[in-house]
Amino acid sequence: MLSIKNLKVSVEGKPILNGLNLEVAEGEVHAIMGPNGSGKSTFASVIAGRDYFDIKEGEVKYLGKNLLEMSPEMRSKEGIFLGFQYPVEIPGVSMTNFMRAALNEKREHLGLKQLSGAEFIKIMEEKQELVNIQSKLTNRSVNEGFSGGEKKKNEIFQMALLEPKLSVLDETDSGLDIDALKIVANGVNYLKRKDNATILITHYQRLLDYIIPDFVHVLYDGKIVKSGGKELALELEEKGYEWIKEITNKE
Repeated sequence: MLSIKNLKVSVEGKPILNGLNLEVAEGEVHAIMGPNGSGKSTFASVIAGRDYFDIKEGEVKYLGKNLLEMSPEMRSKEGIFLGFQYPVEIPGVSMTNFMRAALNEKREHLGLKQLSGAEFIKIMEEKQELVNIQSKLTNRSVNEGFSGGEKKKNEIFQMALLEPKLSVLDETDSGLDIDALKIVANGVNYLKRKDNATILITHYQRLLDYIIPDFVHVLYDGKIVKSGGKELALELEEKGYEWIKEITNKE
């Protein structure tokens, strides 16, 4: 589904990603862990199509297409979803109208008929129940006045409605109490299918107590320096990122 080869990215002349390689197949959940400044959020931004960086080298293929040539809007229509680390507020824009417009844009791209208001409300209510999101969140403007946990729950609700092929969740667990973390994790688990994939970007192992990844990757100094299963996350929790620095320097 996603193939990244030798990706090198700079921000204002400073190298951030230094030859990143990653392969993600359908049905897989990948966790990317790393300390602050390792390039995690820049990686997510490259996938989403933000434009504050310079791509110096490498290729990114999504479903066999050159992702780097797609606009952010086209990436979304083609099934890519980014869960923001800090979701923005959009005052005056209701969640219902916002998500109906987004879903209908995607449906038009796929050659499907537009949803009427009644049809959308029915789907929205089904997705609310699926990911255990209270209706009070969807009856307000997008993220306006939401707590940090409510914003993250709302991201999962949007993910449920859009049914992306590839979801990139950028530190979705940051700032969540244990109850909100469980709701977010349960939503991600419910939405997992054989034909989609998820990339979780996180500092901490605790999210992975609730979402079991197929692969864990350690991003350090702009590249993936170690990969493994869930046991790698537990090892990081025990030894910290200084351990990664030590073994990287030895190599």
